[in-house]
Amino acid sequence: MKITPPYLMFLGDAVDQLAAKTANGVAFWRPNWCLGQFRMKGCNADIGLPDMGLEEAAEKGVKTLVVGVANQGGYISEAWAETLLQAVDLGFDIASGLHASLASVPGLASAAREKGCQLFDVRHPGETFDVGRGHKRSGNRLLTVGTDTSVGKMFTTLAIEKEMRTRGANCTFRATGQTGIFIAGEGVSVDAVVADFISGSTEWLCPENDADHWDLIEGQGSIHHASYAGVTLGLIHGSQPDLLVVCHDPGRPHMRGTPSIPVHSLTDTIRACEQVARLTNPRVQTVGVSINTSNLSNADRERELKAAADETGLPALDPVKDGVAPIVDRILK
Repeated sequence: MKITPPYLMFLGDAVDQLAAKTANGVAFWRPNWCLGQFRMKGCNADIGLPDMGLEEAAEKGVKTLVVGVANQGGYISEAWAETLLQAVDLGFDIASGLHASLASVPGLASAAREKGCQLFDVRHPGETFDVGRGHKRSGNRLLTVGTDTSVGKMFTTLAIEKEMRTRGANCTFRATGQTGIFIAGEGVSVDAVVADFISGSTEWLCPENDADHWDLIEGQGSIHHASYAGVTLGLIHGSQPDLLVVCHDPGRPHMRGTPSIPVHSLTDTIRACEQVARLTNPRVQTVGVSINTSNLSNADRERELKAAADETGLPALDPVKDGVAPIVDRILK
């Protein structure tokens, strides 16, 4: 799927700021693509963009209305549906990451066809993928992996892309989740791909490329997570990574959602990921550690970063506070 900017971010009647985290992430990483936000009565979220109606957005050149808010159950309410129908009537494409498909809104698909608009359900890939083959491909690839799920893999990958682009490097961010797809404008939501085809979809996402080109692949899940290890393995095998960056949140007492499983050490995570990555790339290396220190005091933050660097022998940093220059130094070495 190829989603066309500029965007109008639809926040609907979001109950709180967290419900609009997708929209907030897109606005943070692609501010030039996001012209405004559309908020309905009762909306308690604000991502800092100008409030804008549909007619004004059309006049300003918006191409796509992005549903950047989630609700419990991932459904499309009647009030939301009314706005989506109005958007199509004005000629907008619509992109959504909800579990409910846009086609489930009565009359929306037929209205889109009539107006020549596209409907993008990023959780429901439209491509048909082959199984992974593991054949050597030209070009270079980096994959972010994690000690747990939701530890900053997307943020780290985008920070690496930004730093590499400032240095003139030939690179592309490859999105594998809904927020990443809105940020990139394209990608594959691998959690919606049938298990047999996850590695194949990843090969499709980052195909052969120029010898100096880097695909920077957004990681998902964790190899040690009982719920999401399958997605992680599919990404590792399909991306055929040359380099890995491991992401970590030191505040986790256990794997998220599985209290009986402790978070594994950085060393264990690196060893496990490199071992399985050698199936498709025997020369894989880990080049850095990304740590979310947002909930730590300054003293604890410095202690945590030093401990990670001492344990792994790699640059350990918080991409928000420190940037990722030492990791990019190793990538481009």
